[in-house]
Amino acid sequence: MAGVWVFKKNGVVCLVDNQTEEHSRRKVLLYTPTNEVITSYSLLERKLLSLGWERYYEDPDLLQFHKRSCIDLISLPREFSRFRSMHMYDIVVKNRECFRVVDL
Repeated sequence: MAGVWVFKKNGVVCLVDNQTEEHSRRKVLLYTPTNEVITSYSLLERKLLSLGWERYYEDPDLLQFHKRSCIDLISLPREFSRFRSMHMYDIVVKNRECFRVVDL
């Protein structure tokens, strides 16, 4: 169970589920040069390929990209519906000038 421990005014500590808060502030990956929200892997792949990333076919369960000029590897779940903020931040860290994670 994911959540946050909160002290109430009466001194009682309780676990508050933060899933409802996460759903109200959905994170999206933004391609900053054109202000496009990444809505599919095909769009993401086009952007990454234009930045010098190449598809890596080592693991059939993952969608992976690598750059020849460095040791970085981006690994994503095969299904876009399982694409989470941790994957978005991985892309941002490796492409700071072109991507940002924003609240929708």
